[in-house]
Amino acid sequence: MEPVSDPHRGDSGFGLSVGDPVAGKSRLLSRQCDTCIFAPGNLMHLTPGRLRELVQEARDRESFVICHDTLPHYRHPDVKPGICRGFADRYRTTALQLIERLWGFVEVAPPPPPPPPPSTPDEEAGT
Repeated sequence: MEPVSDPHRGDSGFGLSVGDPVAGKSRLLSRQCDTCIFAPGNLMHLTPGRLRELVQEARDRESFVICHDTLPHYRHPDVKPGICRGFADRYRTTALQLIERLWGFVEVAPPPPPPPPPSTPDEEAGT
């Protein structure tokens, strides 16, 4: 097993930190985001087997999955990374257990859904 880095140092091995330095806890989404990879229907349009790969990689590393909606440069650049609620509700990895016992979690709301695309003149006219 690889060493688990301290989420509060800002070093998750990938340049992402779920640690909230003010709260002294790790950010965990309070519920699944609207397009969670664990939601029925493959809302993220993952290729066949990709979810299984993501889960296996996180479990092999005894780590966790960061919610895609909280990744930098995705939809919400000002949102800080947070642990995927769908993953945390289904799996108990060493990292999640250590975070829970040593620091605890601060639950954060998922980012809001994207606004609907603007309607076209044809749609406004009902044609």
